Amino acid sequence: MSITAQGKTDLIKEYALHEGDVGSPEVQVAVLTERIRNLTNHLNLHKKDFHTRRGLLIMVSKRRRLLDYLKEVDDSRYQNLIKRLELRK
Repeated sequence: MSITAQGKTDLIKEYALHEGDVGSPEVQVAVLTERIRNLTNHLNLHKKDFHTRRGLLIMVSKRRRLLDYLKEVDDSRYQNLIKRLELRK
């Protein structure tokens, strides 16, 4: 259900802007996206798990705020990120 330490490290390496970058919006959105995908799969199996659903909604809104911030700061980084994460269909 949650992301493994190795999986998180791999995501950070893939989306980091520079060496040691763990706090940029790209990294945060990538980690949140992975956690959201895992929780979505969990909720497909456990439809009445409302506590997890609330946590999922909180994560989705946090990701939305980070994406809005990134779009405001640098639109090209935003477009590149949503394309890499396949967030828009």
